Amino acid sequence: MKAMIFAAGRGERMRPLTDTCPKPLLKVRGRPLIVWQILSLVRAGITEIVINHAHLGQMIEDTLGDGSRYGAKLFYSPEKTALETAGGIAQARHLLGEEPFIAVSGDIWCPHFDYSELLTVLEDEDPWGNPLPQDKRDLAWLFLVKNPPFHPEGDFALNNFAIANEGQPKLTFANIGVYRPEMFDGIAPGSHAKLGPLLRQYADQGRIGGDVYRGDWHNVGTIEQLEALNLPPQGTRP
Repeated sequence: MKAMIFAAGRGERMRPLTDTCPKPLLKVRGRPLIVWQILSLVRAGITEIVINHAHLGQMIEDTLGDGSRYGAKLFYSPEKTALETAGGIAQARHLLGEEPFIAVSGDIWCPHFDYSELLTVLEDEDPWGNPLPQDKRDLAWLFLVKNPPFHPEGDFALNNFAIANEGQPKLTFANIGVYRPEMFDGIAPGSHAKLGPLLRQYADQGRIGGDVYRGDWHNVGTIEQLEALNLPPQGTRP
């Protein structure tokens, strides 16, 4: 299985830090945010990783190189302007192949997430080993988290491992998921397209599965959040 890390965003709320440094290269506890994700993927045996970039993208390539120092093989998908999440996937389709792939944001910090859990979530067979018709297979599998303070209304409900647009309680999409490439057949490379509307469309068709992640998870969106994550643990001296 391959993975894609989204790293094309401008990081407006993190300015002025992101005026001179791409947001995924900002450091938490001495390590760039995107490197935390690369290492977690490699621990799960996922070593072929595609990274899209736009703002200060060459700095990302110069910093990460070919990925060999992390045990990974990195491929880059440059964008002249950020194409949003679904647009970024469509642009990188030729690098991702035709099998399900993981996609994750490069600006979240979840150091204990176990990506090996995602290797078999999009099964083509039912529990008895019978092939599922193509229109009955899950097209994606998402992880949800408890709603953070900045997003109290949540995104999706979860009903028996099925993602739903309606229902309570609503939880927040963790920006971690597995996707079948055919989900993006209708998006031309180079197009701007968001992932959210696509997920909602297929959730209405009952074709998005999911689960809840209860470990440490932070969407690093402000300088204050970054500073808080870099504080020494309570009870230790700086």
